[in-house]
Amino acid sequence: MLFLAGCAHRRPAAAGIPQLGAAGQRVPAGTYVEQGVASWYGYPFHGRRASDGERFDMNKLVAAHRTLPFGSVVQVVNLNNGRRTEVRIIDRGPFVEGRLIDLSFAAARTIDMVGTGIAPVRLELLSSPSPLAGPFTVQVGAFQQRRNAERLKAQLMASYPVFIQDYDAPAGRFYRVRVGRLPNERAAQQLAVQLAKERGFQTFVLRLDELR
Repeated sequence: MLFLAGCAHRRPAAAGIPQLGAAGQRVPAGTYVEQGVASWYGYPFHGRRASDGERFDMNKLVAAHRTLPFGSVVQVVNLNNGRRTEVRIIDRGPFVEGRLIDLSFAAARTIDMVGTGIAPVRLELLSSPSPLAGPFTVQVGAFQQRRNAERLKAQLMASYPVFIQDYDAPAGRFYRVRVGRLPNERAAQQLAVQLAKERGFQTFVLRLDELR
């Protein structure tokens, strides 16, 4: 069994989350900004399906983010050296506490962070194909054995709406236990804090994508 969790670190620039319109609509500068730690990934994920269904190509300027809509374009600035790149969000993650975005190898190379593995970054949303509103959910665990995921689901479902999503990873198939369907990120963050306080979970707030 493998249990994966961590605290979500989110900091939109504005108090209200804007509603974006048509596909690829540009966002006014400074509308949505985050600052945190970036990591990168390549092999053995190269060639595997990303969360949006396309094949992850580590040589393209793409990235994983927990809550931005698929197809969003963000500018990422390495705060150590000022180098920047633009990436398209195609995947969910990173599922490591304190990480903000997971860049492809090509994107990491562009901002010169391959060698360090991680770097402090500033992320700014440039465009999005869909509104930034929900729904959102809270991930409380990921297991290699479905029975363990079902056990956790059974423990929680008397108090919360709970569901399981499965996905393929280099280490095999994993089963993600997720709680709730929240209309906005603020409500999801509140639920995440509640679950951490009541149950001792480390949690991730995620955009609730279509079940696969």
